[in-house]
Amino acid sequence: MSEGDAGDAERADEAIENSSTRRKPVVVVVEPETPGNVGTIARAMKNFGLSDLKLVDPPELDEDGEAYGFAGHAREDVLPNADEVTFEEVVENYHTVGTTAITGEDDRSHERWPFKTPVELRESLATVDAPTAIVFGREGRGLNNDELSRLDEVCSIPAADDYPVLNLGQAATVLLYELRDLTVEETQLPDTAVTRAPEADVERLHDLFGDFLEATGQREHRREKNALLLRRLLGRAHPTEREVHSLLGTVRKATTKLEHADYLAAKHDEPAYPRE
Repeated sequence: MSEGDAGDAERADEAIENSSTRRKPVVVVVEPETPGNVGTIARAMKNFGLSDLKLVDPPELDEDGEAYGFAGHAREDVLPNADEVTFEEVVENYHTVGTTAITGEDDRSHERWPFKTPVELRESLATVDAPTAIVFGREGRGLNNDELSRLDEVCSIPAADDYPVLNLGQAATVLLYELRDLTVEETQLPDTAVTRAPEADVERLHDLFGDFLEATGQREHRREKNALLLRRLLGRAHPTEREVHSLLGTVRKATTKLEHADYLAAKHDEPAYPRE
């Protein structure tokens, strides 16, 4: 990575970290035909920290109908607060990102190429604080070429070549999920950082594992190999203190039982524990 690329990545990371102060994108759906899809998009918005939904020529959204039924908790705020707008208003007031499944394979399709993946879009939007609209098209036809040509960027979700077209609600959910670092300050997932066990405890485990290997009667070269495998495994795994202590207890008990079996065999003049 060049110094310039490293600098761009660092700036993008800083922008994502400061996302709580940024303007969040609005979501626009152009001429949706199915109320249930509008509800699904509203729910995805609620899941991933967005609240401003704008609809171009939408169907009637009955509070007792599919839209509210599919919206989950978004029926309480996102859906009832949705604005009806025109496509012209969206183009005039926002930095716009159109979504499409079919991108064209080269620059002969200027309306659909070049395009960004959702991850690339997240990185791009992280560096610019501007009123932004994510624009989704119709269920069957999506956004047409004329509409795409009037938007600023195009985003496409990579999918199987023989069937790249996603349901409208699915596409919105996938894209908004990928943008979550820009829109969600805190998730329900716990902190994934772990505190590695003290090295003295890890070394105690290695020593005890060596005793265990010896008690099994393995040949010395095999014991050395297995001891090295455990060291590499724990080096990658970064075990916690609790995990190491649990393993210490288990290995200690197994070693004690093997040694006791040898003692009983010798006492009763019976064959020793099977060796290699």
